[in-house]
Amino acid sequence: MQQAGPNGQGGPAAATLPVVPGSTVGIVANPMSGRDIRRLVAQASVFPNAEKTNMVLRLVAAMGGTGVDRVLVSTDAMGVAGGVLRARDKRRATASRWPDLTFVELGSISGTAEDTRALVRLMRERGASAIVLLGGDGTVRAASEHSGDVPLLPLSTGTNNAFPEMWEATVAGAAVGLFATGRVDADEVTRRAKALHVAAGAAREVALVDVCVSTVAHVGSRALWRPETLRELYCAFAEPHAIGLSSIAGLLAPSGRADPHGVAVRMTAATHAARTVLAPIAPGIVAPIGIHDARALPPGVPQPVGLDRGTVAVDGEREIEFGPATPVTVTLAHDGPRVLDVRAVLAAAARRRLLVREHREVAQEVR
Repeated sequence: MQQAGPNGQGGPAAATLPVVPGSTVGIVANPMSGRDIRRLVAQASVFPNAEKTNMVLRLVAAMGGTGVDRVLVSTDAMGVAGGVLRARDKRRATASRWPDLTFVELGSISGTAEDTRALVRLMRERGASAIVLLGGDGTVRAASEHSGDVPLLPLSTGTNNAFPEMWEATVAGAAVGLFATGRVDADEVTRRAKALHVAAGAAREVALVDVCVSTVAHVGSRALWRPETLRELYCAFAEPHAIGLSSIAGLLAPSGRADPHGVAVRMTAATHAARTVLAPIAPGIVAPIGIHDARALPPGVPQPVGLDRGTVAVDGEREIEFGPATPVTVTLAHDGPRVLDVRAVLAAAARRRLLVREHREVAQEVR
């Protein structure tokens, strides 16, 4: 196969699609994802940062093949960006085309969700038309605060991965590359996700997957994994194959990501319940959850929380403590982040034969 030149052009068997000047994609690899207390409690594996580096390399290679001009890569203090930099510097001149890599540096690295927020904000300012996230539900929630209309493509490398989907990085890179180079239409391959808005007195939080009210009095370690404390669950979407608290609703009353409604569930102690559901509420933990009732959650209608004191968890992490003087409501809305649909991109590519090349001259020589 003839190797494409620097501008992505080549002979009849060019190795890449033509480069689209100015096309830019961001990649944020959260080095802290998949490392919280739930992994220790459940004896689940930690997602290694070496594999996150490898995923970034596969993403970059696929974006190069689909004609992306530039990739913005997050920096960190735990070796992910360092591994990408070393791989770039060791590449041979004859290797397949890569986009230009720009490492986005922060003034200081906190090791918190603020890093993700700042990186997404900077990548938007520098022209990213899509941003790939390597992380879990918390990473996506932080990124969505500053993503605006820039589509996100979340890939699962966290503890709870109800929102990110499992995609091989090469496939994901090809999909985002086709989108960023304008070869597929945004209206056809992106959608606005749902979100859950929590109001507790002056406190405000937004969840992309679920909001859970528990009897635990204090935020503490933030991770929510004791089933006997769970009382109310609100889900933007609920899939039967999910991991995490949304699996409870998904096994009772499934609701898709594109459905207009969500699901609300009231729970009780399993020993006192007339009905239980055996749900995978965390990696390695399948627990019986006592169910009082489950119903559809309509959009735009504030739902008052019945518990008079406890904590509210958003996407699996406790964030708000409340008491009798603090009323809590949860409202479903269709104003979450814009998300890139990998299946839709590649289906469109197949219909339009975007990745197919007819080599007529070669075929004539064979005959």
